[in-house]
Amino acid sequence: MTHPRLYATIHPDKPAVIMSDGSAILTYGALEERANRGAQLLRRLGINRGDSIAFWLPNCPEVFEVYWAGQRAGLYVTPIATPLTGAEAAYIIENSGTRLLVASSAIPGMADLSHPPDVTILSIEQWRAALDDQLATPIDDEAPGFHMVYSSGTTGRPKGVRLPLPEGGVTDPYLIAIQIQGRYGLGENDIYLSPAPLYHTAPLAYTTACHRLGATVVQMPKFEAEAAIAAIATHRITATQMVPTMFVRMLKLPEAARRAHDLSSLRLVIHAAAPCPVPVKRQMIDWLGPILYEYYGGSEGNGSTGITSEEWLHKPGSVGRATWGTLHICDEDGEELPPGREGIVYFEGGWNFQYHGDAEKTRDSRNPRHPNWSTLGDIGYVDADGYLFLTDRKSYMIISGGVNIYPQEVENLLITHPRVADAAVIGVPHPEFGEAVKAVVQPLDPADATPAFAEELIAFCRANLSPLKCPRSVDFDLALPRMDNGKLYKRLVRDRYWQGKSGAAAAC
Repeated sequence: MTHPRLYATIHPDKPAVIMSDGSAILTYGALEERANRGAQLLRRLGINRGDSIAFWLPNCPEVFEVYWAGQRAGLYVTPIATPLTGAEAAYIIENSGTRLLVASSAIPGMADLSHPPDVTILSIEQWRAALDDQLATPIDDEAPGFHMVYSSGTTGRPKGVRLPLPEGGVTDPYLIAIQIQGRYGLGENDIYLSPAPLYHTAPLAYTTACHRLGATVVQMPKFEAEAAIAAIATHRITATQMVPTMFVRMLKLPEAARRAHDLSSLRLVIHAAAPCPVPVKRQMIDWLGPILYEYYGGSEGNGSTGITSEEWLHKPGSVGRATWGTLHICDEDGEELPPGREGIVYFEGGWNFQYHGDAEKTRDSRNPRHPNWSTLGDIGYVDADGYLFLTDRKSYMIISGGVNIYPQEVENLLITHPRVADAAVIGVPHPEFGEAVKAVVQPLDPADATPAFAEELIAFCRANLSPLKCPRSVDFDLALPRMDNGKLYKRLVRDRYWQGKSGAAAAC
């Protein structure tokens, strides 16, 4: 058995969830009771195996109550990102076929959400009260459910990733938990810090896998660099998962703030979701030791790679070798390329996902010559030892004067500048070359949004990169649209220029 029910039986008073701000603790015994009551409520509402429910909540214990209720009721459970507008949330609710939405009235988009037909909407308070009226025993027809997540929509409308519901019993071994236990040695003695929003796939999948393995999850309401370091020390965190933007923010704290806390309990820092600039990862290893483990994969579950710190130090910039599925690099026609040649990254042998209600996007994700090979749309190459190096997403490629330019390399350089907080590099319209390379930079100090600093950044790029890759201009943005999962909404940045909107506050 790999399920929180086991630990509710043998360790009912052990914390399953601790909110890092001290606002709540949910024990394994209480989690089991609330999940059973939730499943009873779902059946009372006429929600049955194969149906869908959703939550639109900040990081809070109720997320886990909803998830585990849906998991034992045989449902698809869909998280909705809290920054979405009412219209964006309504699309996900309709597309997923949601029957019940548990939502917080504090989410701004709730004010604009038109009540979808045939959908029950409960506030957190209503959810709590409704559970109090239900039986605390398991429902008679338990069946395993699964999450159904939507992509971040960084390059277009979010895509719902739908997989077949598991067969068997609700406490049967679960692949993600088995993989996490085997790869990282996570188990009931671990205390896992989750600093990211639970509406993202990895935080939701890893925290609930921790519950299957009996670990305690310390959940931050929101990531703050110094608060994360303090939480590691206070709760004696043994493992965590972060994204590179979190690394950058922690590294740019004053040295005294970084050294003020005892981080010796930490044995594992997992990271993924976005490329990590080589200098940033080197600094993290120098600070914390060789305890970083990077993986590459997507919500689709079609495959993944992984790399230890020791491997990475020999292969800096790599995201590792295949750990789930078989890796292939192919050209535009679907032909496999030899090591060292850059192409589209495909996996064979992982989950056969579908984009719910979008046959065209599902078809576009498949290799034209090998329909059982699928891609997330990333570009990269493998070396002679089978290590994958990502170049960028295909959709982010800039074509300037017939030359293909991948902006990730430029972004990775810009973020290492001591006065830069974040950066996005895009192609903007150019009358001669079609597109010109532009950097949109978020400075650490807003006062640096000046033409002089723009010139300095262009010179910084030219000193380190080929002139073809370097920005011809720099604009400033005081807050780039980056989600807490580390993914940049580059589409929103690019649309400012391609839809004829004005640029940022300062430009060169």
